[in-house]
Order: sequence, then C-alpha cells, then structure tokens
Amino acid sequence: MNMIIKIKSCGEKLGFRWMVLSRNYSSCEATRHIADDPTKRICKIMMSCPTLALDTALDQSGVRISPEIVEDVLVRFKNAGMVAYRFFEWAGKQRNYTHSVKAYHAMIDSLAKIRQYQIMWELVNSMRTQRMQNMETFSIIMRKYARAQKVEEALYTFNVMEKYDCAPNLAAFNDLLSALCKSKNVRKAQEIFDKMKDRFVPDSKTFSILIDGWGKDPNLPKAREVYREMVDAGCIPDIVTYGIMVDVLCKAGRVDEGIEIVRGMVASGCMPTSFIYSVLVHTYGVEDRIEDAVEAFLEMERNGIKADVAIYNALIGAFCKVNKFKNVYRVLSDMKSKAVVPNSRTCNIILHSLIDRGETDEAFSVFRKMIKICDPDADTYTMMIKMFCGRNKLEMASKLWKYMKLKQFIPSMHTYSVLINGLCENGNASKACVLLEEMVEKGIRPSGVMFGKLRQLLIKEGREDVLKFLQEKINLMVKEPSFDRGVRLTTDKHVLFGFLMHHYKF
Repeated sequence: MNMIIKIKSCGEKLGFRWMVLSRNYSSCEATRHIADDPTKRICKIMMSCPTLALDTALDQSGVRISPEIVEDVLVRFKNAGMVAYRFFEWAGKQRNYTHSVKAYHAMIDSLAKIRQYQIMWELVNSMRTQRMQNMETFSIIMRKYARAQKVEEALYTFNVMEKYDCAPNLAAFNDLLSALCKSKNVRKAQEIFDKMKDRFVPDSKTFSILIDGWGKDPNLPKAREVYREMVDAGCIPDIVTYGIMVDVLCKAGRVDEGIEIVRGMVASGCMPTSFIYSVLVHTYGVEDRIEDAVEAFLEMERNGIKADVAIYNALIGAFCKVNKFKNVYRVLSDMKSKAVVPNSRTCNIILHSLIDRGETDEAFSVFRKMIKICDPDADTYTMMIKMFCGRNKLEMASKLWKYMKLKQFIPSMHTYSVLINGLCENGNASKACVLLEEMVEKGIRPSGVMFGKLRQLLIKEGREDVLKFLQEKINLMVKEPSFDRGVRLTTDKHVLFGFLMHHYKF
C-alpha cells in the first residue's frame, strides 16, 4: 500500500513539474515571441504545415526574408533535410533575394546528411553557374561522404574539384585526410598521403591529422612513426600537434608520457592550452584518479590558463564517474562565478550519469534547471525521452516531445527512434505510425531496427495494409527524393487514415 502511495505521489510530483515547465514557456508568451520574430514565424509554419502545402502557407504568411533569416532557418531544420529543401526552393523564388554561399552550404550539408546526393550535386552545379563554389563547398561534401563510409565518393569529390574551377590546394588535401581520419578510415588517409605528398607539400596540420587518426585507430607505434616523419621533414610541431600527442598517449594508457610532454612545454615557455589540460582531466577521470584530475585542473589555473567549458565538462565527468555529485554542483557554481556558461554537453554528462544510477527524478530536476541556462541538443532530448519510455511513462515522454516541438527543435533520427520504440513496446502502433510518417516526410530515414519493431507490431495486429503503405513511402523517399512523391501516395492515404480512425476518436 505504501509503495502504491509513493508511486502515485511521484507521478503527481512529475506532473506538477511539467505544469511549472509549461508555465515558464506558456503558449501566449510563445505566440507573442513568434509574432515578433520572422524566423520563428517561418519555423512555426514549417513545423505545422504538410510539406506539399508549404509553399502556399509561406506565400500567405507575408513574411519578408533576408539572407540571415534563410540561413538561420536552414540551420534550425538541419535534421529535416527535405522540409529544409522545400523552404530553400521557395526562398530562391522570392523577389529581391538571392541565396548566399552560407545558405547553399547549409542546404548541401542537410541533403548529404540524409543521403540525397543527387539534389546535393544539383546545388553544387547551381553554385558553379553563379561562380559561388569554393573550397568549403567540397570540404563539406567530402566530410559527409566519409561519415557515410563512402570513401571512394569522398576521393572523387576531391579529384573533381578542378572541373568545378576550384583547383585543390593543401587546405583541401588536409580536409580530405581529416574527413577520412575522423570517419575511422586512417589507413586510406595514409595511403592517399603517401601517394600525394609530393604534389601537396605537407605542413604541421597535415601530419597532426594523421597522428590523430592513428591515435584514434588506436595504433600508437604508427602515430609515433608519423610524428618522426614530421620532424624529419623539417616541420616544427605546434601547439595543436602537442595537444594531439598528449591525447594519443593518454588514450593509449601512457598518461605519464603525456604529462612529460606537458611538463616539457611549460619548461620551454610553450604554455599548454586548456584543451591539453582537459585531456589530462578526462583521462584521470576515466581511470578513477579523481585527486589527479583535480590537481591537473588546479595546475592549469596556477599557470594562468583560463578554464573554459570543455575542461569544466571534463572535471564534471570525472566527478560523475566516482559518483561525487555534490562536487558536480560545486563545479557548476564555480562556472557561474567565473561567467563560464554550461552547454548542452555539460547537461548531457550529468544526465547520463544520473540516469545510469537510476536517479531519474533527480535527472528530470537537473534537466528542468539546465534548460533555463542552455539549449538542449538532440542527445539531451533523446536521453530524456528514452528515460521516460524505459520507466513506462509514455505520457511524460509525449509531454517532453510536445515541449521540444514548442521550442521549435527538430528531432533527429535517434530522437524519433527512441519514442517510436517506446510506443511499440507498449503496443501503441497508431501513434508510432504517425511519428514514422512524420519522420519520413521530413526526409529522415528510419533505422532498420526501429522499423523492424513497428513491422512486427503491425503484423501482430493484422495491419499488413498499413505496413505496405509505410514501406512504400520509405522506398519512395530513397528512390525519388522529389516533392511529387507525396502525390503518388495520395490514393493509399486512406489506409493509414482508416487505421488511425480505428484507434482514435476524432
């Protein structure tokens, strides 16, 4: 009986907290704020309007656009590539407006993220006709191809630059190597470096990229070999190289060697950066050497190096690792006193640790406090929604989802997935289908695992017709990225609508 009362009171407490949270961002206040801000007005239309009706809704809004507004909207909708592209196309037709290079780059980035490469290259060709393409255009594409493990396509992009009147230079070469190393293709990067180092004379940045790549591989002997080649080539290691070497050594468990480099830097008058100290603090935290982590932080301050949010995050992570949450909150107070503003990463480190310990009420309390200081990112929302779904509190997960939409935050694929998975595990196929369709409409491709769960649930409920409709919609998104894809599915829309009518009272 006591347990039931306790659970009930806990639920009431969470519900009350949401009332407070909603009050802090009331609909009247939000509406007034949106009316005064053309960017937010556009975002509200894009969030609520079906993709096929977006042009008409934007025309009727009477909103005047500028390059800055368009750039801001595209950044906000970076997780919804096809909706962003629809807006991009509409904006390009407006009077007295021309797309900026920044707008093109934001759009190229979003399209590449959802693997709409054909449209992406069409935009590059459009930039070429206006002579707007530059090194960064191709660097974005190389990074996105590499992240998607399309190594040959990344290399093709580099090789084709000259045909686009943008001859590759050392900076572009470094960007190619960096893209490959960051996507765990350091061996391919090394192979390309060995073939092209006579064409592009490497600098300290080139060698540093490869050292970092081998360090993350991890392959310490190879990282040392590249470092020696760098010195032999007459390239003097800079502060970035030293930072990377400290990081590589620490990740390889050679913390003492990393400290020797730091000591040598101090002795020679080359002061380590806050990044280098953050590496030491983080490494000590991973090894549960909390006293050493604190001492490294204090040593940095004694050396007159100003602490930034990255090293504070490392220190918070170290305290979280050993469950010293009172110290975590002291660090947050210290940040406030020194005017260092926490970021979403700060919030995520604390939330992750609390959720791992099962302290979900405290995690929610921290979340409510942190959103007043910094904006949550996709990881924050995903983590919290997953937490509520894991506790079978789908109502709370749905309220957080609504709050996220109210703040005009576009969910990522992972955010959609955790809520759809939670709905599937609770047998709520109807809401899961609504979210999946919304996800596909935004150009976000669902993961195979998540769609597999929904598929099993629909088969169990005997709704193969709905499953067929959703599968066709996903296939069409992959094969035909144009907006007319919605028209071809109009005749089958009644299948999903009938399914929803059966489950909901409209």
